Amino acid sequence: MAQPTGADAGPATSVTGRRSGRSDPASPLRDRLCPPMPSDRLAGWLAALGVTLVAGILRFWRLTEPKYIYFDEVYYTRDAWGLMTHGYEVSTQGWAEADKAQCVGAGYVVHPPLGKWFMAASQKLFGYVDCSGAVHGNPELGWRFASAFFGTVAVLVLTRTARRMFRSTVLGCFAGLVFAFDGLQFVQSRIGILDIFLMSLLVMGLACLVADRDYGRAKLADRVTALAERRAGTAEGDGDGDQASTRAAQLDARYGPRLGLRPWRLAAGFFLGAAMGVKWSGLYTLVGFAALAIAWDIGARRTAGATAPVRGALRRDLPAWFGCYVPLPMATFLATWTGWFVTDGGYNRHTEGDGFVGAWKGWWGYQRAILDFHEHLSTPHPAQSAPFSWLVLGRPVPYDYDGPGYGQKTRDGSQVCDAVGGCSREILALGNPAVWWVGTACLVVMIAFWVTRRDWRAALVLVGFGASFLPWLLYPSRTMFFFYALPLLPFLVLGITAAAGLALGPREASDTRRLVGALSVGVYLIAVILLFAYFYPILSGQLIPLSAWRARMWFPGWI
Repeated sequence: MAQPTGADAGPATSVTGRRSGRSDPASPLRDRLCPPMPSDRLAGWLAALGVTLVAGILRFWRLTEPKYIYFDEVYYTRDAWGLMTHGYEVSTQGWAEADKAQCVGAGYVVHPPLGKWFMAASQKLFGYVDCSGAVHGNPELGWRFASAFFGTVAVLVLTRTARRMFRSTVLGCFAGLVFAFDGLQFVQSRIGILDIFLMSLLVMGLACLVADRDYGRAKLADRVTALAERRAGTAEGDGDGDQASTRAAQLDARYGPRLGLRPWRLAAGFFLGAAMGVKWSGLYTLVGFAALAIAWDIGARRTAGATAPVRGALRRDLPAWFGCYVPLPMATFLATWTGWFVTDGGYNRHTEGDGFVGAWKGWWGYQRAILDFHEHLSTPHPAQSAPFSWLVLGRPVPYDYDGPGYGQKTRDGSQVCDAVGGCSREILALGNPAVWWVGTACLVVMIAFWVTRRDWRAALVLVGFGASFLPWLLYPSRTMFFFYALPLLPFLVLGITAAAGLALGPREASDTRRLVGALSVGVYLIAVILLFAYFYPILSGQLIPLSAWRARMWFPGWI
């Protein structure tokens, strides 16, 4: 990784020590604040799309298996059907039972509706099972297509984001491949539940945050350079200028110039608000990213020469920052509840009255009920796990298991066990050990790198990881599961990518050093892919001999 030029200044070279092209317009300050991107723009896109294609093939291949609902699909696919047909989640009591009243009244659900709206759109396009049990189209594809799509797009977005962060197409593709070949990301992309939507929207917010950092710093450099040229022109002309212009120039020297509209910051606020519309836990990442954004603004103004960078950021960046990271995400979150507001049958919709005020009181009471549920969820579950165990893959979640004996058919009748000792077919939400174990170790590297060099990328990894992990420690008695850790994964991958950049070394390093670094990174990537291939049968629900299944159960907690 390159030596940073200041407390928050971006590196003047790529993570591998290579100059990434020339800035346009060329400016030493611009190169310092916002180093040029790699010059291989077309190749960078083609490489990223190639990584995404691999990820997409893996996620869409045999997506409709198993041919039945499994794990929490039983809840979310039905909630999505309710949104599709009524505009709100309906009660699923009596689902597909002809002798009972079917889907009468509102359903009480404990997550916001956006992720289920994505699934509703998928079911509308491809198929679903209605409340009477009637099959329409291809329901398995309808249940899972949205998850596979978002999981695949997340790979593309992270690949491009890593390329921007490290100014390296190679490291961007490295990050994308590590991300694509993680077991938990793969499994969550193939099941109709919410967590893949949460993680994908957070990755999109991350991408916009990083793009805004570059955009704002480049704009700051250009305006500071223009102001300097204007002052130089005024001095050469021996013009005093009017009092207002002189005062404005003094303020610009003290605080730095105003930057105006920042579209990427608006987009970041939108995506983070949308993430909250899938699960409330997106709020923690919103807070972490917002803090990073204003800290980067302060650092940029300091590097640009402002004599009062903190006051400059507070006076000139804070108002727009506040708008992008407070009211915009809140408005986006509220917009995800549109179906509840514009219909009459949603849970708690009319308990506080029928007018505008009554609707808002009913909605607020609903949110309080959801909060109460999450704070007091402590029902024991055999697959539950504590947050620190997530980092070492202590208790993956068995989403589906079938163990037919020799000559017996699988539960759905699609296959027959031909192994004398019996067979196993499982879908296990298990992360890739080479990703999670190494990624956790790389967090220590990131701490050291931030402490010694104040590298902004290390700060991003640590803040992003901490925002998604530390809040869970506040609820030690709550029932939790490993798949809650999915939002941690992008930051573990970025930490691994940063460490890979350190291993590759700067361009001026010896050939031996560069060769050893390249070999070590290559061997690691091969290990990630081979481990994914090894665990693939128990990630995708393939029928394998029981002995082969046992060989993959490395620890008692995996059974």
